[in-house]
This record gives sequence, structure tokens and C-alpha cells, in this order.
Amino acid sequence: MSATVDARLPLSLLEAVRVVDTPEGNVEAEYIEELRTKRLGLSDTVYAQIKRYSEAVRRNERTVRDEAAALARLIGRRTDAHRVFESAGSMLAHEAVETVSALRRSAIRRLPGMLSRPMALRAVRRLAKRYLDAHLERVGSTVILAVHDPVTIEGSVIAGYAFYASAFSTMLEQLTGVPAVVTRIDGPDAQQRWKASWGRA
Repeated sequence: MSATVDARLPLSLLEAVRVVDTPEGNVEAEYIEELRTKRLGLSDTVYAQIKRYSEAVRRNERTVRDEAAALARLIGRRTDAHRVFESAGSMLAHEAVETVSALRRSAIRRLPGMLSRPMALRAVRRLAKRYLDAHLERVGSTVILAVHDPVTIEGSVIAGYAFYASAFSTMLEQLTGVPAVVTRIDGPDAQQRWKASWGRA
């Protein structure tokens, strides 16, 4: 049986490509048509794939990992790959956090730390598992995100790291309201890990 990923992962990659490739400001129609042939994010192919993955998300379906990996490899060849992966990670995290009920998000923001931080940790752990296929653990005043088989590093190892770092930091910040500084933990094994500070409850 083929490995799968949440459909939001490839969707976020495609949406990030589209955002990065869309010119800013008022652009003449003729120039837009010219860009459509030069920029992947403005192509009909990307538009069609965004629709397909959006439908998969709506149906709560997963998609084959190889598709996401192929897309990551395509993005990895771009000179702005780091920017695209970072943007995609943030987009996915924003969408993921929106699946947490408004009541729970409000409680996490308003309750004292001894009550809110365990709630936030449980929420981030659930989101990381579902959307990033990652494991989250707390070690003292640090939380560690571990990804056994990170998809985006198949495109570009260094740039691909940005996807998970961005997703992790955005999830933490969106839930707690506190900016999170995420750093990667070097290690010899295939599992990739990132850490962020986490105040004691």
C-alpha cells in the first residue's frame, strides 16, 4: 500500500507557488498572458491541481505521498525554493489551526499558562500528526517536532527544511499568540527534528 499525506500538504505547496508567481500591483492583460507561459504558478496545470487537491481536502481524503514528493522536487529546482517552502508551511499551519474550534483557541489565549499550555500542546500535537505526519513531544522547557519521512526535503534538503520549520512556528504562534523561534536539531538518522522553547506550565 502506497504511503499517503494529508491533501493540504501538496495543496499548500501549489498555493504558495501561485502566490509567489503572481505579480504585484496592476499588470496589463498582455503581460499576464505572457507570464502564464513562464511562471508555473500561473499555469492552467497548477490551477487544475489546486482544484483537485482542494476537493480532496473538502472530502477529507489523503493523497499519495509520491505526488507530493514529485511536486517538492519540482519546486526544489527553483531559485526561490526556500521562499516557496516557507510560505507553504505557513499556509498549511494557518489552515490547520482553523480546524481547532474557536472556543478552544480562545481558551488557550485567555486561560492562565498552567491551564492553557497543556491544551495548546495537545492541539499542536494533534495538528502535527494529522497534517505533517509528525510526532511532537515536550522535553522540559522545549517542544520537539520529529518527522520520520519529510516530503519536502526531496526537492531541496536545505530549502525543504523551511516548510516544516515554518509550519511548526506558525502553529505555535497562532495557538498561543506568542512568536516561536524554531531551530533544526542536527542528527545522523533519517528522522528530522525541530525544536522551540516552551514555557513551563
